[in-house]
Amino acid sequence: MPTQSFRLSELVALFGGELVGDDIVISQVAPLDQADPTSLAFMASPKYRQQLAETQAAAVIVPISAADATDKPRIVAKDPYLYFAQVSSRLNPPKRLPAGIHPSASVSTSARLGANVAIGPNAVIGDDVVLGDEVEIMAGAVIGDGVAIGAESRIYANVTIYHGCVIGQRCGIHSGAVIGADGFGLAWTGQDWFKIPQIGRVVIGDDVEIGANTTIDRGAMADTVIEEGAKLDNQIQIAHNCVIGKHTAIAACVGIAGSTRIGAYCTVGGAAMFVGHIEVCDKTHIAGGALVSKSITKPGAYAGSYPIAARDEWLKNAAHIRHLDTLATRIKALERQLKHKNEE
Repeated sequence: MPTQSFRLSELVALFGGELVGDDIVISQVAPLDQADPTSLAFMASPKYRQQLAETQAAAVIVPISAADATDKPRIVAKDPYLYFAQVSSRLNPPKRLPAGIHPSASVSTSARLGANVAIGPNAVIGDDVVLGDEVEIMAGAVIGDGVAIGAESRIYANVTIYHGCVIGQRCGIHSGAVIGADGFGLAWTGQDWFKIPQIGRVVIGDDVEIGANTTIDRGAMADTVIEEGAKLDNQIQIAHNCVIGKHTAIAACVGIAGSTRIGAYCTVGGAAMFVGHIEVCDKTHIAGGALVSKSITKPGAYAGSYPIAARDEWLKNAAHIRHLDTLATRIKALERQLKHKNEE
């Protein structure tokens, strides 16, 4: 539930934009088709003009191109969707745990806790853990020995952070996530698998969000790194020694094999897969379901998958596919020659 209300002029003072119409009070945000007379709605696309005409919202956020599309009080903004998100964050701040340690929590005497730290029921805080100011550790979370968590980070229920990992400031790690489990490092002896010790860490920068049940493996020798501002959805697997660049966003169910480096400001659609030991340059956009099997060195949008087949058949077909454009060009040239010959 919202904790306060705002006049439209107060929102403009906070976030910019232009107020057109009455300076009314709103107490919540809502979609156009579900808004009530206390709500602020938004229209980001012209395809919702009919909903704009029919909405019961008290006021709306509209793009500059639709500044005159309604008589309702409105805020004209360059990016209505971003504006709506900023307003919603003011109206719906996350509820904090009360500062202090719940009686059922287990906290090592060697742990160092900053000001106003909150530790929930049945949480476990290991030896030599460092928690910054305003950190929240929710029910059942396990923070391993030597972990450091920066100020104002929030660790949700039943998260596990293995020993030695480093979490930056203002991070959010959602329920069921596992940070720092062993990477899949094995050597074949000729008869069985020999486990390679995983002695690196996971190092997570500031303002990173990690979704529920996402797993990030610790490095084999060097660290697995998630740089500042990266946003990871639910049920993602990031293997050992990967690097995810700053402000990269990765949707659910993506799998990233070991030692892959994904650059900054990238986006990755759901269920995309990356083979190991490749690099993806900054500002690359990978479509959902794509298989990234080689390095990408040129920024842009990429897509592609291929139906499953017997391996040898698939390799032969893939070799032909690489020459499809050349083949199509040759066919067009032959067609032109044939047409020319028939006209003679």
